Amino acid sequence: MFIFDAHLDLAMNALEWNRDLTWPVADIRASEKGMTDKPDRANNTVSLPAMRKGNIGLCVATQIARYVKKNSELPGWNSPNQAWAQTQGQLAWYEEMERVGQMVKITNYTELQAHLKLWESPTDSTPIGYILSLEGADSIVTIDHLERSFEQGLRAIGPAHYGPGTYAYGTDSVGPIGIKGKALLKKIEALNLILDATHLCDQSFWETMDVYNGPVWASHNNCRAFVNHNRQYADDQIKELIRRDAVIGIALDAWMMVPNWIRGESTPEDMNVTLDQMIDNIDHICQLSGNSLHVGIGTDLDGAFGKEQCPKDLDTIADLQKVPKMLEKKGYAHDDIENIMSKNFIRFLERVWS
Repeated sequence: MFIFDAHLDLAMNALEWNRDLTWPVADIRASEKGMTDKPDRANNTVSLPAMRKGNIGLCVATQIARYVKKNSELPGWNSPNQAWAQTQGQLAWYEEMERVGQMVKITNYTELQAHLKLWESPTDSTPIGYILSLEGADSIVTIDHLERSFEQGLRAIGPAHYGPGTYAYGTDSVGPIGIKGKALLKKIEALNLILDATHLCDQSFWETMDVYNGPVWASHNNCRAFVNHNRQYADDQIKELIRRDAVIGIALDAWMMVPNWIRGESTPEDMNVTLDQMIDNIDHICQLSGNSLHVGIGTDLDGAFGKEQCPKDLDTIADLQKVPKMLEKKGYAHDDIENIMSKNFIRFLERVWS
């Protein structure tokens, strides 16, 4: 089954982790054996060949670079200008992948339809399509920078990531969107960019919903009903997104899937983290909406974690092909399964871009 993954930090892995994503996953793991500079060394799950093997022909691929103020405990860049430069480097990597035929940027309705047609009969060299998204807006130095990003192909943006940001407050923080945030939202709406509500803290989430009227999705966000943490969505937030015709992508970061996960100590085996929890999150959203039209896949795989912090029954991203059978076993019909695996996000893009 064709799969759309709504959140992959591909360029971050290529540039900050120095992973050649044109290699097979096994080769990347072998090259990192004995390395300790990152917690997920030799545990990666994503590469372009693995995506092709799993028929993941389309994804939302990110630029990400946090700006942090002095004395912040979060990792990041010390100025917005440095953060902007980092995202430009990430864009250059995507463009280089396009030049060598590994990937292709999708920015409009016509390009989307052509790419879907191409993937009706894929080969081992069919380029993987990507929609460019910015995770956390701190690298947008001025509103003019957002216009420049749009011209470069940016089609989705999340105002916040972790902690307090320039435009909104994110995970593990509390605060409003403020004047700058409202100005950013106004420009996002004017450009017909997709607002990614992922990572917004509760206050910033609801204030955003009050003033923003453009297209919105949540690329990688699970349900607070299973893990009671501000990173997840409460049912009233999910219902608000459903009301706005959003699609929510379910993520595979273990701490978001089971309660009481301790980073660096817990293991998927000890905590029994499996793809079953992904199915539970998918089903919860379907029950809230009364249909299968508002949930999809947004794995966040290799988003600074690997096999040490994802479902124990997933070795590489290609194992997403296990999900359709699991949904079928849960009682989902074929059309519903196709909606969840790709068609919901595809129809969302068709609606926004038409």
